[in-house]
Amino acid sequence: MGLPSWAQAQGFDQAVDHFFANTFGWFVDLIFYSVPIAGTQFPLIAGWLMLAAMVFSVYFGFPQLFKAKLALDIVRGRYSNPKDREPGEVSHFQALTTALSGTVGLGNMAGVGVAVAIGGPGATFWMIIVGLFGMATKFTECTLGVKYRTVLPSGAISGGPMYYLRDGLAERGLPRLGKLLAAGFALMAVLGALGGGNMFQGNQANAMIVQTFDLPTGYGWVVGLILALLVFGVMLGGMPKIGAVTARLVPWMAFLYIGLTAAVLIVNFERIPQALTSILDGAFRAEGVAGGVLGALIQGLKRATFSNEAGVGSSAIAHSAVKTKEPVTEGLVALLEPFIDTVVICTMTALVITIAGINMGPYPNPTGLSGIELTSAAFQETAAWFRYPLALAVVVFAVSTMISWGYYGLKAWTYLLGESRLSDATFKLLFCSFVVVGASINFGAVINFSDAAIFAMSIFNLIGVYLLAPVVKAEYKQFLAKIESGALKPYPKVKPSRPAMV
Repeated sequence: MGLPSWAQAQGFDQAVDHFFANTFGWFVDLIFYSVPIAGTQFPLIAGWLMLAAMVFSVYFGFPQLFKAKLALDIVRGRYSNPKDREPGEVSHFQALTTALSGTVGLGNMAGVGVAVAIGGPGATFWMIIVGLFGMATKFTECTLGVKYRTVLPSGAISGGPMYYLRDGLAERGLPRLGKLLAAGFALMAVLGALGGGNMFQGNQANAMIVQTFDLPTGYGWVVGLILALLVFGVMLGGMPKIGAVTARLVPWMAFLYIGLTAAVLIVNFERIPQALTSILDGAFRAEGVAGGVLGALIQGLKRATFSNEAGVGSSAIAHSAVKTKEPVTEGLVALLEPFIDTVVICTMTALVITIAGINMGPYPNPTGLSGIELTSAAFQETAAWFRYPLALAVVVFAVSTMISWGYYGLKAWTYLLGESRLSDATFKLLFCSFVVVGASINFGAVINFSDAAIFAMSIFNLIGVYLLAPVVKAEYKQFLAKIESGALKPYPKVKPSRPAMV
């Protein structure tokens, strides 16, 4: 029996897409429901996420501004007792890199390309502002993730919105609402993990490889199989293995991508002031942009909230596995994510695009480039060979995202079906098989559905986080009181001992 032909595969793609479009199209339209504002469409889900970021920033006194140094000290291990066996599986740094590997990815490249193509350079400014506010949301949800996590008999950790929605709201006298929100979140997390956190990543990695190296199409299953084996090998080791891999992978992939953008900025150093001027002018004047200043703001808001996932709740699953007795320590670590993801990496991408001068208005330009094509073309304006390391960055971004979302989906799956070896193994095999499928075929409507599921997670999550915010505030006050009283002190750096002289 021969392999299915390309035409048969295309027919299968279309049949599945048709089924999802007809069956779940209403769900996608509901989650991404948009209203016309000043000549452009504004998705209400983006407003829902941004409102939470602003509320939590004010409610907690802007911890992203006033506790940044403390957060950096915690990441460096200054408040971790090296002699104390704290509950958890990974260090603060490993938890941060695991969560970052789920958010730093194609959104930082393709998403920024969309924002600049439609909203002009000014969208970059608003992306930065939204990213700064989103840091407070991450602080809130990840503090809750640690506080209400479950330590299994094996020592493994299960945590995240499923647990703080169920247990936290039960403490506040709302057990039924908590269970409903937790189940809804977990279901959406499984669907989102299999689609946007898996199939889409494999599909885009394969597409980038084919485009960069001019390879024949139809062999995506080979790329998918290789990626699936890599992901399965990491997932097999559980959170300690995931944390160890991402602790090495995330700094490396960030260095690679930031190195490429830095090379572009150095070569075009004289154009940086003009690019910054274009960004600031576009933020407050936005001439030629659909919707003017509001249109640029909306594009920045959409791409920033879609990039760093603040409010979605996914990162709280990774951060809940940290080794700590103080939930607030991990909340402070987590607030660094939107800064790294949106303020640093997305801004550098936008600068590269703006300096290249491609697609520079009027916006939106239907004949111009957008998304990953715009970002890729912008890098190649400096050097054509940049497409090779850029392709490598895309693949690494995709793999790291799949690893993290595999863990998120697994925890949501075992929450729904119970903790067991069979349940664990079933999801891992299912997830990795979807990697192969995603790299082999094109499922537009399936990806739209999974993206909607990811952002539906924020609806269930933020309702609970609003209700549990006073719990976080009490924890925050207690933690700061311990710091101020000296009950919690940074541990001195331990220097490696030298061998005794004979």
